[in-house]
Amino acid sequence: MKRVAIITSSDTGYRGEREDLSGPTIKEIVEKEGYEVVSMEILPDERETLAARMAEIADLGLAELLLTTGGTGFSPRDVMPEATEDIIERKVPGIPEAMRAYSLTITKRAMLSRAAAGIRRQTLIINLPGSPKAVRESLEYIIGALGHGIEIMTGEAGNCAENNSGKNNNGKKVR
Repeated sequence: MKRVAIITSSDTGYRGEREDLSGPTIKEIVEKEGYEVVSMEILPDERETLAARMAEIADLGLAELLLTTGGTGFSPRDVMPEATEDIIERKVPGIPEAMRAYSLTITKRAMLSRAAAGIRRQTLIINLPGSPKAVRESLEYIIGALGHGIEIMTGEAGNCAENNSGKNNNGKKVR
C-alpha cells in the first residue's frame, strides 16, 4: 500500500482560527484509491518551515506521495511552490500543467495557480490548490496516473512503455 502525507499550508488554520476542509478532502480521495494516510498536519505559511517538513518526510521515507494544499496563490504569504522547489531534486512540471489545463475548463482563475511538483528521494511532492472544491477537481483528475508514476519512481515497475505483456502500447515487443 502506498503511503501519503498531507500538509495544509495556512496561517489561520495553524492558529485554529479556520477549519481545514482541504486536508480532509485529500484524505477522503486518496483513501478511496487505496492509499494509506500516514501524516496529516497544518503548518503556517512559512517557507522554511514548510520546506523543512517536506524534506523530513521525504528523507525519512515516511511516504511515497506528499500532497500539499494551500499557499499556491498570489498572496505574499503564499510560498508553497517556493518551499517545494527549495527541496526537490527533480521537477515534475507535467502534473501541475495537467491540473491547470483541466481546471481551465472549469474556471479562468485556474491560470492564477502557481502549483509545483517534484521528486525528492523516493517521494513525489505535489502542490494542490487551497479550496476543497479545487482540491477535489484537481486530485480526482490526476490520481489515476500517480500510482504508475510512483511505481516507476520507487522501482516497483519497469519502463513506462511496457505493459504486463512485455509489449509497448503499440503492441511491439520491448527489449
